[in-house]
Amino acid sequence: MLDLTFVRTNLELVEQKLRARGADPDALLGNFRKLDEGRRLAITLSEQARAELNKLSQEIGQLKKGGDEQEATEKLKKVWDIKEGLPVLQKRAEDLESRLRKTLECMPNLTRPEVPEGTSEANNVTVKTWGEKTAFDFEAKPHWELGEALGILDMERAAKLSGARFAVYMGAGARLERALANFMLDMHTTKHGYTEVLPPFMVNSKSLFGTGQLPKFAEDLFRCADRDDGLLDELEAQAKRTDYEEDWKRLEEAKDKKAEFNDHWLIPTAEVPVTNLYRDEILDEARLPIALTAYTPCFRAEAGAAGKDTRGIIRQHQFQKVEMVKFTRPEDSDAEHERLTHDAEEILEALGLPYRRVLLCTGDTGFSSAKTFDLEVWLPGQQLYREISSCSNFEAFQARRANIRYRPGGPKGKLEFVHTLNGSGLAVGRTWLAIVENYQQADGSVLIPEALQPYMGGLERITR
Repeated sequence: MLDLTFVRTNLELVEQKLRARGADPDALLGNFRKLDEGRRLAITLSEQARAELNKLSQEIGQLKKGGDEQEATEKLKKVWDIKEGLPVLQKRAEDLESRLRKTLECMPNLTRPEVPEGTSEANNVTVKTWGEKTAFDFEAKPHWELGEALGILDMERAAKLSGARFAVYMGAGARLERALANFMLDMHTTKHGYTEVLPPFMVNSKSLFGTGQLPKFAEDLFRCADRDDGLLDELEAQAKRTDYEEDWKRLEEAKDKKAEFNDHWLIPTAEVPVTNLYRDEILDEARLPIALTAYTPCFRAEAGAAGKDTRGIIRQHQFQKVEMVKFTRPEDSDAEHERLTHDAEEILEALGLPYRRVLLCTGDTGFSSAKTFDLEVWLPGQQLYREISSCSNFEAFQARRANIRYRPGGPKGKLEFVHTLNGSGLAVGRTWLAIVENYQQADGSVLIPEALQPYMGGLERITR
């Protein structure tokens, strides 16, 4: 979330940055200036009213001491008039504050100056290419054909179990998925210095708000269905019938439990629970940067445009991912962003997978991000590069929403928001299919990259 004071004092810049993202400033900001002026006026009038109350109270005391009851009574009437109007001013200030906050909640982050302007992925800029595109002296097949022929990927039975955009991995295919996750976690923890985390796979609304998925992207998420077993109706009927205090108390407790139980969403990425580990906390500056990594399933109701990427496992409602998350001081976040991106690149290089690093343009940068590098892996079976990791610097955007702060300069320092970063290290399913397509052989078998063979029990090749 953006800082209110920053938006107020840099409104033209904010409007310019929103246009660069392809957003409509009028639709997002609305009557921001009018709301802000009204809020500040209500606060000023409230403060003036309180000051006047204090002044009148002192004067009334002096008048009573001097025996001037009539004048004291007149001033007392003014006190009551002010006290009657004060709640109205306070309520107006609170209402305007709430409306301003809702406006800020729906505004995207502002992109960094070095982010190229553009409206779509066509305007992204390739900043690095690693490895030669894999080429064969035979016709390369896509992973869905190879996986089916080898008996390691079953899309048909997955559809029977769960519907479209799900997959079942079998035999060596399932082991390859597990091997990749373990390999990535080992690289990040032993070589790159991350601490492994195993978070819950369901989170509450506050967590999704903290990382920017709510309220804007609710339709892209899976929400757990409300459980209504009729218990509340029974408890309420009993409380009305008996009117016992303990029965009313039991009803309220049941309502609280139901509200808590029903506020669960399946995580779209480990970024959500891992970032929110420190929600509403003040971090010790000496601990920064904090680097965490987690392997989790990810659940996304939005799995791409209708009719696009319907074959194979490119876009799934459920997939697995190893995530990297960092908490840094603001002055360190650029360097840590580069380091985090390189950590993801090292996985691809260790596996011998050709890739390129792309700097996303303003129109393609995610809602919460100020700057994002995408890593795109080469897929010879489809003759294209495909995103396998997004590495983003959110600056203070998420930390302000989740209230994650630190105190620079020791105990007497002024509290500041940390900067948060995250990136896939990597999307396991897409790494799986990249290996299958890049390491396919003319006879239909698939070689196992040398770095993965210890995780596959020494297996060197997947055959039928």
